[in-house]
Amino acid sequence: MAFEELTTKHAQVWSSAPFERIAEVITEMHIALVERLAPQPGERWLDLGCGTGDVAFHAAQAGAIVTGSDLSPALIETAQRRAGELGLDLTLEVADAQALHYGDASFDVVSSSVGVIFAPDHARIASEVARVCRPGGRMGITAWRRDSGVGDIFEGMSKFMAPPPEGVGSPFQWGQESYVEEMLGDAFELSFEELDTRHDDDDPAAMWELFRSSYGPSHVLWNSLDDDRRAELDETMTAVFEKHRDGDGISMERRYILVTGVRKV
Repeated sequence: MAFEELTTKHAQVWSSAPFERIAEVITEMHIALVERLAPQPGERWLDLGCGTGDVAFHAAQAGAIVTGSDLSPALIETAQRRAGELGLDLTLEVADAQALHYGDASFDVVSSSVGVIFAPDHARIASEVARVCRPGGRMGITAWRRDSGVGDIFEGMSKFMAPPPEGVGSPFQWGQESYVEEMLGDAFELSFEELDTRHDDDDPAAMWELFRSSYGPSHVLWNSLDDDRRAELDETMTAVFEKHRDGDGISMERRYILVTGVRKV
């Protein structure tokens, strides 16, 4: 499958479910990224894979001149509605982070919170991030560790999914410092930090229901199965969350790396 065809499919997948419900359980990750990038009033800020807008909103509230872009028209529509409800003035638009229409060195800051890591063409992502960030500008992304809770979720779902096309990058590659250095180290002076954003709940079935109903890949997968396979998937994924039980509740560790960088001159 060509990257262009896969990108179109990704847009449909991420448009299929109300991602804002998922964004609520990774709020502290978004806040950590914005804090590390320290937005300043008047700075030109680009948030890639902005989803329903959370990182873009935090940067705009700090006074940055923000553009948020995402592959999914449905997520951008939700972000625009939410921005209006918050009274925020920023640009939110559909764009493919692998082929941005912005000019070279257009932004002082480029960010992405577990967004661009899902794009299939990693080399193009790295090239575009570097291209649109001005010399001396700042870059920041977050990416999940494979050997943590989110890795467990994707491992559980993988048993019900077709394997990815050959040559397509895994989002978990971005959770490895050595890989990020390979992708972005020529263009940025990089720094790394490992953090954890836990998902706590009393009911593992309810935790899976949140993902099944609101996270595009899980939602599309569940709806693609017949009744028997759906029941099997529900049982499998409830067990994935149950594995993270701590006493009377579930506390799923979700470690990730927060990468920041300064664009080399």
